[in-house]
Amino acid sequence: MRYTSLFISIFLVFHGSILFAQSNQKILFVCSNQHTYGNTSMNASNHFAEIVLAYDVFVRQGYTVDFVSPEGGAIPIGYISTSDPIQKKYLYDADFMQLLKQTKKPSEVQSDQYVAVYYSGGGAAMFGVADNTEIQSIAINIYQRDGIISSVCHGTAGIVHLKDQNGQALYANKKISAYPDLFENMDAAYYQTFPFSIEQRIQENGGIYVFSDKPRDNFYIHDGNFITGQDPSATVSVAETVVSVLQNKF
Repeated sequence: MRYTSLFISIFLVFHGSILFAQSNQKILFVCSNQHTYGNTSMNASNHFAEIVLAYDVFVRQGYTVDFVSPEGGAIPIGYISTSDPIQKKYLYDADFMQLLKQTKKPSEVQSDQYVAVYYSGGGAAMFGVADNTEIQSIAINIYQRDGIISSVCHGTAGIVHLKDQNGQALYANKKISAYPDLFENMDAAYYQTFPFSIEQRIQENGGIYVFSDKPRDNFYIHDGNFITGQDPSATVSVAETVVSVLQNKF
């Protein structure tokens, strides 16, 4: 009985020390302020599930999550399903929703505080993020400190311009996934506003673009310090893989 109590005490101390260490580690979510597809009147937004499902994984593992957007402040959200209990939970969580109303400006972010960056998707992710040089610098600095760069779906648009000091894409020769052209309606008005094809830009910059020809089958890829998912179905797997890699690193 004495040995059992000692084992339990050691386990609790060890487990608590892990959670304490993780609570001092932060993950940065990158979102977009864009409300429309380009200059049109078509509504665009950040994908709520891709935010909250990943957020839920990270905070349950003891990580602190901050949000940044190109302009800071409120971000538009959409693709909401209240039939999903996790989405419903956070939709009615006033403290969480306040985080989405008060995202940080890039100038307010100290990159050395973060062990990973996560780019969420939605149509809004195609605008304002990839070309933001301050957010680029933040992600590059995290990566250069052996941090993780992760993304889901159209969120991968945010990484296309990330380069090293020699001008080569950080993801050159790395396998990267995102929402593929195969499933885009390229003749649709929304697609005509996109500044680029994620798939084509990744390939042009030396990345190895990979995807599944089956939609929503939880396709994701882990290559080096890049963890990327094809569509919303991969959100939890991407987040769980980020946690697993971080736990082996720190």
